[in-house]
Amino acid sequence: MPAQMGSPYVPLDHWMYPAIMRLYSLGYVDTVFLGMRPWTRLSIDHMLEETGEKIEDAGSTPAADEAEGIYNALVHELHDDTEGPCLSGQGQVRIESSYTNGRYISGTPLRDSFHLGQTIVNDYGRPYASGFNNYTGLSGYVTAGRFVLYARGEMQAGPSFAGYGPQLSGILSGIDQLLPADGCTEPTIPCGPFSAYANGRLLEAYLSAHVLGHEISFGKQDNWFGPAMGGGMAYSNNAENIYSFRINRIEPLHVPGLSRLLGPFRYDFMVGSLKGHSAAYTIANDQNSQRSFNDPWVHVEKISFKPTENVEIGFERTVIWGGKGHVPITIDSFLRSFFSFTSPSAAIKGSNKDPGARFGAFDATWRLPYLHHWMTFYVDSEVHDDVSPADAPRRASIRPGLYLSHIPGLQKLDLRVEGINTDPSVSTSQGGHFMYYEYNVREGYTNKGNIFGDWMGREGKGGQAWMTWHLSGNEWIQASWRRQKNAKDFIYGGTTLDDVSLQVVKRLTSSLELNAMFRHENWLAPIYMPGKQTVTVTQFQLTWYPERKVSF
Repeated sequence: MPAQMGSPYVPLDHWMYPAIMRLYSLGYVDTVFLGMRPWTRLSIDHMLEETGEKIEDAGSTPAADEAEGIYNALVHELHDDTEGPCLSGQGQVRIESSYTNGRYISGTPLRDSFHLGQTIVNDYGRPYASGFNNYTGLSGYVTAGRFVLYARGEMQAGPSFAGYGPQLSGILSGIDQLLPADGCTEPTIPCGPFSAYANGRLLEAYLSAHVLGHEISFGKQDNWFGPAMGGGMAYSNNAENIYSFRINRIEPLHVPGLSRLLGPFRYDFMVGSLKGHSAAYTIANDQNSQRSFNDPWVHVEKISFKPTENVEIGFERTVIWGGKGHVPITIDSFLRSFFSFTSPSAAIKGSNKDPGARFGAFDATWRLPYLHHWMTFYVDSEVHDDVSPADAPRRASIRPGLYLSHIPGLQKLDLRVEGINTDPSVSTSQGGHFMYYEYNVREGYTNKGNIFGDWMGREGKGGQAWMTWHLSGNEWIQASWRRQKNAKDFIYGGTTLDDVSLQVVKRLTSSLELNAMFRHENWLAPIYMPGKQTVTVTQFQLTWYPERKVSF
């Protein structure tokens, strides 16, 4: 049966995600959980089961015509996954996509989400430098009944760059309370010089099995928690993916009795090891004592429910615990971190009974009354050392957003705006020592030096906006703006980053896509370089989506 078939996840940078978000906001798909991504190809097909009928019932209106264009593009993309129940006994091999991306950067880009900011965000932690960078990749999968083997790899190449010098490294080490306070030694501080890079990397690689509406998987895979487009407070693709074990309820679950009140549920659990944490630092008040907490682990739990078709509510928890030199990774230490909800004493935090750094997130999406085919409001938030932002709003970082699916008289134009604040007005949010930071995990909420939550990072304020003209269901022209500003009590002198960009996504043929982008950025960080710095990014990507598969 098709319900028992395995299905690969759709990569987070695929065009289907903004397309389905627009279809939802137009009012033509109701069962999507926007705060829990990625989705599998078959789960997207199930979301669309009633969409065609809704479009027909709406008749010929400008909004319905826009929805029909999106729907047709999605159906065409998913046609190999919807050919009937006979597929349940078959397997298939498919090349999902092949691409090459040429990126030219002029000026000195920022590449430090943990301190000064990032020029390129939500990009899988890819390396980049001033000059020409190239990323050429291939993705594909094999399915056999309920099992899926997926891989996406690429070759990455770029020029050498200077990075931070010893003096700035020492200052940033002091801010983070790291030892030694000089020299370029910490992964979260991109110290140079760096030689030119040319290496292969797996962006995703996992084996999964579909079991009773769940995908149970192990490997390296995408994750995004939160409904926003620009960032995910709890988890995003800003950093390189980690290797993890995952249990993901990909289909809505209806619980008798409870779902009459709260609606259908989805939930997700993952656990894996973070890399790049190797900070040696002083603990307690003993200036002669140093520990190195290398390679801590993280586990993440998320549950979302839809009490109505217009409302989605989600709760999430992230715990970073253990690591070499601190708490051993065992079933006992995992259970201690999993069930700990109160602040431990100083003695416990410095011992091998430390439950770890706990973070809680809350998100909500609401298609507004009387405007539910036009406007969607959403909010994503996260708090440190509290159960949830819902019970500690003053201590929470927040990313609210508003999405207008189309503008009257200009049906092909949509608008999205998001604000971001990771600097709540509490005394503990000082010096960068609160959000995405922890006393026993000084290199914080990072994997291989990049924050795996929101790129805004520590003690930042700013926003993003996008205006998109849709040429078709999978083609568009988009203008966007972004601002990031870090507090002066965190980075001496503060930092300010502003950028504007223009993107064109166009199908040259039905299976060949051109994605062209130009970005102009100004940043100011007196601690790093004097005066305002200008960076431009010019990028061209060609992606081939093969339309044939091999069945066996």
